Amino acid sequence: MRQIKIKAESVEAIADLDDSPTADAIWEALPISGQANTWGDEIYFEVPVFLNPSADAREVVAVGELGYWPPGHALCIFFGRTPASRGDEPRAASAVNVFGRLVGDATVFRQVRSGETVFIERIV
Repeated sequence: MRQIKIKAESVEAIADLDDSPTADAIWEALPISGQANTWGDEIYFEVPVFLNPSADAREVVAVGELGYWPPGHALCIFFGRTPASRGDEPRAASAVNVFGRLVGDATVFRQVRSGETVFIERIV
């Protein structure tokens, strides 16, 4: 299993990547960093990965899932409701390629503010 470390100014977390072409592309691009944007209980930032939506891309995701948003070439971290949510489920602005899941409590990302730098690296 492949794992990554996600760090921001006040938060550090580990995530497991699945076995998908999206996870492969993200893994190959590491290490990467970006400026966090917040959208409800979601953080997203542009990454140097350019993919189309996968066959199983979806808007409704689970708390803790990681997604790649093709229209914005962005990595998304979901940890609660977004402005597009209906009820309590996290919902992306449009379909994302889900490629991994945070280990532990995803809500720690509520501490990350827009504009903070987020670093992602491989755990080998």
